[in-house]
Amino acid sequence: MNDSPTPDGAEARQRLAWHRNLRWISGLLAVWFTVTFVVAWFARDLRFDFFGWPFSFWVGAQGALVVYVLMAALYAWRMNHSDAEAERPAAPPAAMPSQGASRGPGADAA
Repeated sequence: MNDSPTPDGAEARQRLAWHRNLRWISGLLAVWFTVTFVVAWFARDLRFDFFGWPFSFWVGAQGALVVYVLMAALYAWRMNHSDAEAERPAAPPAAMPSQGASRGPGADAA
């Protein structure tokens, strides 16, 4: 692990990026659970033939695989997008006016 100190702004951005990543992972795990277990549980109710095979077979054998591949592609796209955001430099902090600049014209007359 990197033990070098990081500025507070960079650390906050990393923490925010990690929380966004966790939300994506949680959402994709919910989709995975639904496709894997919920659809399989209710597949018995899908009792009609589809090209000579029960439709529940097609949902389990083909539909789930398509969803898994789409999930992997979506996650890879999102992580590439996140990496591109992380490589962009942060906005520089607003410049603080110097002491002399904060005084109005004629302030040096005293």
